Amino acid sequence: MEAPTIDIAGVSKRYGAIDAVRSVDLALDAGECVALVGHNGAGKSTLIKMMLGLCKPSAGRIAVLGEDPCGRYAIRLRERLGFLPENVVFPPTMSGREVLDFYARLKRQPVAGNVALLERVGLADAARRRVGTYSKGMRQRLGLAQALLGAPRVLLLDEPTTGLDPASRRSFYELLDELHDAGATVLLSSHALSEIEDRTDRIAVMSMGRLVACGTLVELRAMADLPVRIRIHFAAAAPGSTPPSAQWTRLDERRLERTCTNGAKLEALREIASLGAVADVEIMPPTLDQIYAHLMREAAQ
Repeated sequence: MEAPTIDIAGVSKRYGAIDAVRSVDLALDAGECVALVGHNGAGKSTLIKMMLGLCKPSAGRIAVLGEDPCGRYAIRLRERLGFLPENVVFPPTMSGREVLDFYARLKRQPVAGNVALLERVGLADAARRRVGTYSKGMRQRLGLAQALLGAPRVLLLDEPTTGLDPASRRSFYELLDELHDAGATVLLSSHALSEIEDRTDRIAVMSMGRLVACGTLVELRAMADLPVRIRIHFAAAAPGSTPPSAQWTRLDERRLERTCTNGAKLEALREIASLGAVADVEIMPPTLDQIYAHLMREAAQ
């Protein structure tokens, strides 16, 4: 089997008496998009800094594209990485094109493709404007463009959609799909849980420096075992009596609702099948926000 693109094994990071990251194990494969979520201070940014080689683990091992980010080949490794920090700051007197050319030279990349890259992030018309005139969303898109220099094999993105309007967010995720379909590994740190719910392959949840859960949304739902909501919509007024289980709540004359465990979902649907005049059925599994809140409560116990 091919080795993971990012391999984190037993990694801890201490600052004096503070454990910022504690015994984290996490592996990411080529072509995988993983969301890293957690409250402020959970250790997400520290973990990303160690992947970039900006600080060394106090214990454990990190390999990115088979290399130690703090090792002798760190410079060569960084040429194959893309990073977008949470707070993007560029010299306000430089134009967008000048900023991108500057970063391209730092990364030993040709500047010839930078016009196309600015167009790709929606900044072609603002390429010659000073960055000081850019909106926050425009600066964020410029930051994404510099992260994409050199077609990196690994992208580390810290709150990448901050300041983006809905259209720009949609364009960002379309671009993200292209990158990870082409084989890039993407680690996306975000607080926008509803936004990433269906846009990542796995979700890694951190709390107080620990990785408390990691899996697909389906796996996290099974782990949390939170109730499922089922709502029935009737074409006309709902029947006078509720289904046999008597666990349904009447919302209004045309709607009934109940909650149940995931394992009892099929039984509830069989009850619905025995009713007449059903116009629609909504099955509402727990959202990522609800799962996250549950995991945080468990981690705090």
